[in-house]
Amino acid sequence: MNFDDLTINLLKAMAHPVRYNIIKFLYDGPKCVCKLNEEFDFSQANLSQHLRILKDAGILKSEKVGLETHYSLYNEDIKNIVISVEAYVQNLLENAKK
Repeated sequence: MNFDDLTINLLKAMAHPVRYNIIKFLYDGPKCVCKLNEEFDFSQANLSQHLRILKDAGILKSEKVGLETHYSLYNEDIKNIVISVEAYVQNLLENAKK
C-alpha cells in the first residue's frame, strides 16, 4: 500500500458510525472489551470486527491485561483528527445559519 492508500484506509475506517463512537469512547484511555460490550449493543463478533478494522488501520492498539484485552487509541493524533473534523463541521453549521 502506498501513502494515499493508507490515508484513505484510515479515513474510511474512522467514517463508520460505530467505529467513530468507539474512537470517542476511548478518548479518556484504555478500556477492556467487556466495557466496550456494555457500551455498544452489538454482538461480540460484530464488535470484534469493528475493533479489528480500527486496529488494522492504525487507529487502535490492544494490550493483554491478564485474561482481558484492553483497547486504546494508537496515540493522541487520532483524537486530534476527530476533534479537528468536529470543529470544522461546527464551523460549517454556524456559517450555514448566517
